[in-house]
Amino acid sequence: MKIARIEHNGQPAYGYVEDERINLIDGDIFGKYTKTDISVSLEGEKLLAPCVPGKVIAVGLNYSDHAKEMGKQTTEFPVFFLKANSSVVGHEDDIIYPCHYSNRVDFEAELAIVIGKRAKHIEESEVHDYILGYTCLNDVTARDLQKIDGQWARAKSFDTFCPIGPFISDELDPSNAKIQSILNGEVKQDSNTSQFIHKLEFLVSAASKIMTLEPGDIIATGTPEGIGEMKSGDVIEIYIEGIGTLRSYVK
Repeated sequence: MKIARIEHNGQPAYGYVEDERINLIDGDIFGKYTKTDISVSLEGEKLLAPCVPGKVIAVGLNYSDHAKEMGKQTTEFPVFFLKANSSVVGHEDDIIYPCHYSNRVDFEAELAIVIGKRAKHIEESEVHDYILGYTCLNDVTARDLQKIDGQWARAKSFDTFCPIGPFISDELDPSNAKIQSILNGEVKQDSNTSQFIHKLEFLVSAASKIMTLEPGDIIATGTPEGIGEMKSGDVIEIYIEGIGTLRSYVK
């Protein structure tokens, strides 16, 4: 199934996507809810970020092709970092270029795991019981600031630096899904999640043993080779097989 979060009658609402329509629910997709008789056209609705994460946990250097591209050694344990949840925006929202602070802003296509229920100290065999689904994520990065700071909080956390969407989907095999970034119609990243260094189950289990994962939290699983620069006026799209295309406009 695919889950959308939309603005309906001025309020956020969740629903299931079927045949270019959204069938709305009453309640919380992460808790108790009931299906309603309300169905709206997908084309006529504003898609919001498909969840409101309390935290965004990201993973550095988790594709073998990207590690080779960067000339970095892989690590035994995942390199986790956090992006501010205030950086989250949705499908077809703007990415605001922080031109007073940075001269180099990059795109990074990523598969994001959406946590479905509270998880603490879970084992790899339990992980899929705690996942609601998956969405596209663009780990927007001020690359020059990342190099200056030597750590990643500022470079990764400007407002609008975490587009997610368009849907939460379980209609994919997260261990073998095509992933692309497309800048102004040109494919820049073209890989597959089979290139993961640390597998999805290990990532979620490891993260849960560091910090409690709450419903709606996101784990971004890393980016493949081909990351590159965006400029004002660009259109950047993140495509993942089984989810769809997340589109953003650089301002």
